[in-house]
Amino acid sequence: MSRTPTDTPEPTTATATSTLGAATESGSGRTPGADTATGTGPVTGAATERSAVPAAATASETGAGREAGVAAVARPTAPVVAAVARPTASAGAPASAPPSGAGPVASGGRSRLRALDGLRLVAALMVAAYHYGGRDGEVTRAWGSSPRHQFPTLHSYFAYGCLGVQIFFVISGFVICMSGWGRPLRSFFASRASRLLPAYWVAVVLVTAVFALPLVAYRTVSPSDALVNLTMLQQPLGADRVLGVCWTLWCEIRFYALFALCIVLPGANRRRVILFCACWTLASAIAQGARMPLLDIVLMPEYTPYFVGGIGLYLVHRDRRDAYAWGIVAVSWLIGQHYAVQRLWHAPDAHAFSYRGATGIILVVTLGFAAVAVIALGLLHWADWRWLTVAGALTYPFYLVHEHLGWVVIEALHRRLGIPSYGTFLLTVLAMLTLAWLMNRYVEERLTPKLRTALSRPGAR
Repeated sequence: MSRTPTDTPEPTTATATSTLGAATESGSGRTPGADTATGTGPVTGAATERSAVPAAATASETGAGREAGVAAVARPTAPVVAAVARPTASAGAPASAPPSGAGPVASGGRSRLRALDGLRLVAALMVAAYHYGGRDGEVTRAWGSSPRHQFPTLHSYFAYGCLGVQIFFVISGFVICMSGWGRPLRSFFASRASRLLPAYWVAVVLVTAVFALPLVAYRTVSPSDALVNLTMLQQPLGADRVLGVCWTLWCEIRFYALFALCIVLPGANRRRVILFCACWTLASAIAQGARMPLLDIVLMPEYTPYFVGGIGLYLVHRDRRDAYAWGIVAVSWLIGQHYAVQRLWHAPDAHAFSYRGATGIILVVTLGFAAVAVIALGLLHWADWRWLTVAGALTYPFYLVHEHLGWVVIEALHRRLGIPSYGTFLLTVLAMLTLAWLMNRYVEERLTPKLRTALSRPGAR
């Protein structure tokens, strides 16, 4: 298998990485497939959060908030009786209580942001459209000709699908801040590792095995590189990648590490999170100007604004009148659209596969931020359909396997069976969603809880 097909948004240095594992989880009594991780990429699952409760109770139970408790004490105009009578307080409630309409309250005192699950699947389908019909490269071998000949009109729109990764990163910032708030470091690590690894390991083994078949025309990686891929550290180690999308997971891992060290370990609170966002943004800007490879690897300036923007939107979710949170979101959007245009725009060229206009790139990035903002403000609380939870659970395994195994399915359906391009496209997406369901049902639901329990167990002293 070759390293990176042409016209891919992946950085050319080791500074880049799901999808996405942007998903949340916590505690027991949870459906295993409903964990979330980025993302992700896309990474995935169902976004959950503690339900709104009186400020004093939330501060003591979640550890979210000395300052939340201080805020409650400092407001004599918010009687305790009112707080108890209206657990989903208005936007001006203390930081420990999310705004009204943040999500349906589930049994067990948790609320679910099902619309975030749906948005995650939309981002994954955007990336799939890009990989199947929005670029040249090895997918051309599967179709038998360039996708721009297979999709004369739609290929120009599919080319914007690569921006689904940026949307994944915004979702990841939101969800990881939600997941890490009030959680000890061991639990945070266990949740992330158990969410990402089982499906990832299976995807690596599955793609390696399929590409090794005599009938498959794609080259597999060496046995040594395949084993290194199981660590998720193949990118910095310079090994060939089994999964083309795994560069995004390397981004997610670095984000998790930064967030864990700066926020989870000392304990999350509003002031610390705001300081983290400001310092990371400034440090990334300095790293970009300094052009030092080590700083690029650690701080990944090209993707910082999306993660930070998602964190800011989670602060908005907690208090929609937080001016600092909105400032973080605004600055992140401004920097994020700049990086997206800088990386993905090129002058019109008749020989290029497609032309992504600067306006179109800015529009897609803006819509990604806006979609998460609408969910953060609780404006989609009515989107409480259970199938969205299933959609969120399928996103991560779908993201992992859709690209390379999709090539195999496209070649079988289009070149061997003669199915038209659009029918092949839809059937390939359906096949990958079916495989994702099988992975979620028989891998994630069985192994994720066991791995989480094993990692959460205190070691011998």
